[in-house]
Amino acid sequence: MYEIAHRTLTLRGDPPGEVVVTVGLPTEDAAGEWSCPYRIDGLAGWEHERKVTGVDALEALENVLDVVRAALARSHEAHEGLLSWDDEPLGRRRHPVYLTRDPGHDRAYLAMKHEIAPGETVSQVTADGVTLDFGGSGELLGLELTSASRRLPSEMRL
Repeated sequence: MYEIAHRTLTLRGDPPGEVVVTVGLPTEDAAGEWSCPYRIDGLAGWEHERKVTGVDALEALENVLDVVRAALARSHEAHEGLLSWDDEPLGRRRHPVYLTRDPGHDRAYLAMKHEIAPGETVSQVTADGVTLDFGGSGELLGLELTSASRRLPSEMRL
């Protein structure tokens, strides 16, 4: 893999360690499909090269970043509070939302996490064309917008 980016996270375990994420250069195969390799070392079960595909190099790269972020967030180490990024700039960490649009009905759904399981939403609040979905602990899972073409910022309409 030709490395284009990596990040080292601290693993606060016993013994302490590191989790290293490496992302490679997106490549196109003979059939015209794009893929982007990545590797996560230091998390159980991830110590081998994997790849994520996309319709072009940019989508493959975007997809690999989403997959890596989800893999880290869902790991046992993250759930136990053992992962940290010591060099993280204060207040500048990206927290993605996942946008699904329905242009035919001019609606959009912004999820606060990669996947919301069926039945995970236990309550909803609707006001002024916005429906908020909440989980069992009161956490915001996502929101649905009507008139999305008017309400979404231009960056999210692409």
